[in-house]
Amino acid sequence: MSDPLRVLLAERQPITRLGIRMALERDGITSVVEASDAAGALACARQCQVDVCLLDVGLPGGALAAVAAIAAAAPRTRVIMLAARRADDELIAALRAGAIGYLLKDIGPDELVRAVHGAVHGEAPLSSELTARIVEELQTRSGARRVRAADGAVVTLSPREASVLELLRRGLTTKQVADRLGLSPVTVRRHVSATAHRLGVGDRDAALRLTREASPP
Repeated sequence: MSDPLRVLLAERQPITRLGIRMALERDGITSVVEASDAAGALACARQCQVDVCLLDVGLPGGALAAVAAIAAAAPRTRVIMLAARRADDELIAALRAGAIGYLLKDIGPDELVRAVHGAVHGEAPLSSELTARIVEELQTRSGARRVRAADGAVVTLSPREASVLELLRRGLTTKQVADRLGLSPVTVRRHVSATAHRLGVGDRDAALRLTREASPP
């Protein structure tokens, strides 16, 4: 028989803690410890060796600091953030701090329970509306770039496509771009031609104008 699932519920609102505890207990998850602030959450994580921590993003004492401290003190504990509203910067910061999931508090009890079980098995619970933000962040970090095409559609350029157009936009020649990126001039021209086609324009200059419009000031 497997050991019972142990959950740490770190939430500042007593009524919310009660509701979540009831949802967990209905599913048979009865080993639940509670904390109402960051210090209490860290102490419980250290002492109880819980499997999953549900942690309120507004936890007194600093939720992000608590995530990082729990990740360091109890690396096997899977931390899922609970938020009352969508906040993209908060989401990214929490994942960077060590959280493996981020859910909005308006999810149903069954979905929450599934997220807890999934976290134990290596899944990363994310509210569906937040998944696109994660993809966007990864694209940004990898050098990918979003440009509005001639017809108004948003086109995501690959890191290579973005690099080629950016260097051309800065005034480098095709040969200089090729040398800088370790490509042949023919390959550079192919990237430009393919990108122009995707953007719905007929030549390099038009493609560069669209990327210029998408560039930060």
